[in-house]
Amino acid sequence: MAIMTHTPSTLAFLKDVLICSLGAYGGPEAHLGVFMDQMVVKRKYLTDEELIELMALCSILPGPTSSQTIVSIGYKMGGPLLAFLTMLVWAAPVLMVMTAVSFLYAALASMGASTDVLRFVGPLAVGFIILAAFRIGRKVLTDPLTVALMLTSTLATYFIRSPWIFPLVLLAGGAISIGFSKETNIWNRVRIQPPWCYLLLFAGVAIGALALSLYTDIRFFALFERFYRYGYLVFGGGQVIVPVMHSELVVIKEYLTNAEFLTGYGLVQGLPGPMFSFAAYAGGLAARDGSVWHQLAGAMAGGIGIFLPGLLLIYFVYPVWEQLRQIRAIKIALKGINAVAGGMITAAAIILIQANGFAPTSLLATGLTLALLATRKIPAPLLVAIALIAGAL
Repeated sequence: MAIMTHTPSTLAFLKDVLICSLGAYGGPEAHLGVFMDQMVVKRKYLTDEELIELMALCSILPGPTSSQTIVSIGYKMGGPLLAFLTMLVWAAPVLMVMTAVSFLYAALASMGASTDVLRFVGPLAVGFIILAAFRIGRKVLTDPLTVALMLTSTLATYFIRSPWIFPLVLLAGGAISIGFSKETNIWNRVRIQPPWCYLLLFAGVAIGALALSLYTDIRFFALFERFYRYGYLVFGGGQVIVPVMHSELVVIKEYLTNAEFLTGYGLVQGLPGPMFSFAAYAGGLAARDGSVWHQLAGAMAGGIGIFLPGLLLIYFVYPVWEQLRQIRAIKIALKGINAVAGGMITAAAIILIQANGFAPTSLLATGLTLALLATRKIPAPLLVAIALIAGAL
């Protein structure tokens, strides 16, 4: 696939990031389908292979996978500043909505509003991920080894749902690809200059937040430390982090009731953008016993705390990754890693299909989404709007 020969303006690129944010429903795998459609097919900011590599890299790292993937694209296109702006544009819309919902929880609960308006959003996300799985499979299946790796990865990640399986199968795919390679002298030397300042900042914030939470009684610091810790200890998307958050915020600290927690989680399922934005809702409710400003500070502690580790890790890892890719062994490993990533996405497509059920209306909505996406003429936000209108009708 051809890559654009000119560098887009910052505003043009951020507009595309916003389109991704408004059209990205579901978890990281479903988000990848939106990235594939907007960033690869329509805008050609990078190739299919580069997007798969970035997703595989971010799947190995702790933090929000889809957020780190799109931030990596921003870093590729314009360095650290554009990466930071990418994170803001990607996460800000849903963070603001979830912050507002933390104030409006009582009203929403009393209204008993129907969620039927969201009935076609799930099938829409399924359409995105099926198309992404097809496009990726077409690229990564080049020989019997990649076929075997993709099939094995599909089965492993379908039957084993634990977070540790994702980085494990990615690393195994790379190692197997190197092991079966017949090339010689593949470990050529490359000069690597890691930006250690970002790793030190990452560790410094973790230590500083922990100290402030232990030695002060300020709720903001306690919440920031918790959400920052969630951001660097969990692999995968927002679904993975929910049990950890529920255990600490509901069971141990009793900042939220079980009903409040589940209501917020249900609402974020129906919103576009990263599911880690649930942290703004949880942080706001955890600080509601003070003034409005205290509650806003709690929402900020949750939103900033949970996304900051992933951003700092990308600042450290991405420049090193660009240098490591020059090693022939790494290029060979990427062949296997990409095949494994394709298997992970295929498994996600199967899981999403089963989760949405086989009702005729759901299957019809998924089929129409695939057909409209294949035309490459209808943007993702318009498809989402159509799905919401259909659900309301």
